[in-house]
Amino acid sequence: MLRTLLISGAAAAFAVAAVSAQSHDRTSTHQFGRSSDAWCDDTGSGDRVSHCEVREATVAAVNPLDIDAGRNGGIHIWGADRADALVRAKIVASADTEADARRVAGAVRIDTTGGRVRAEGPSGGDEQWSVSFEVQVPRTAMLTLATHNGGIAIDDFGGGAQFRAQNGGISLRHVSGDIRGGTTNGGLKIDLSGSQWDGAGLDVETRNGGIRLDVPASYSAELETGTTNGRVEVDFPVTVQGTGRHFTTTLGAGGTKLRVVTVNGGVIIHRTP
Repeated sequence: MLRTLLISGAAAAFAVAAVSAQSHDRTSTHQFGRSSDAWCDDTGSGDRVSHCEVREATVAAVNPLDIDAGRNGGIHIWGADRADALVRAKIVASADTEADARRVAGAVRIDTTGGRVRAEGPSGGDEQWSVSFEVQVPRTAMLTLATHNGGIAIDDFGGGAQFRAQNGGISLRHVSGDIRGGTTNGGLKIDLSGSQWDGAGLDVETRNGGIRLDVPASYSAELETGTTNGRVEVDFPVTVQGTGRHFTTTLGAGGTKLRVVTVNGGVIIHRTP
């Protein structure tokens, strides 16, 4: 049924820089390559003493590049005009004393062999550690990304990415290519750019979290979106096919299929200049 609506409402050696900090990573908007002090300052306060250090390694081009942040930590990807990948790892360790926190951080190993990026460290006891990655990759790279307690962000990228987060939000900004994945507990924030999607398409979903989709006024695509439990708000007229709060619509002249859905959460679709 067609309806016209206006809906409101490592083998590689790592260079290391270290500073003292307090635990818990916070998400922020920033550019790739900020200083170690600035990145470690973007860390919340807690009751225990913590130590933060940043390590870097350049990884030879490989497809796919498989990055797993482990139990605690997020991943931020930036596309760039380069042939290799620059991996930056922020290690935050907490313990009862600063000396113990430094020891725990020093025991964390970042492995970048065989096209895989992983963090391994001490287990057991009450000493805790986490690793967050920010990685600059070729714009047309192939990526596999996974987090357990942490978000995933991809910026300025036009290659292939498959990703899964358990507890963490997803942010996609100025992307194209073949992008597929989702999160169990976390929102989806998607900022499209240009006039159309260049590539195979977009297919992302969340079970528990809202959706914010920003679409340029001149953008053309076939959009599928919706929610089971939540409101849908579109701030410009669309002709939809579907029932209830799940529908498809043609943006502009149509084109590549973009699918962005949630089960429990609202949907906001906003037109940008």
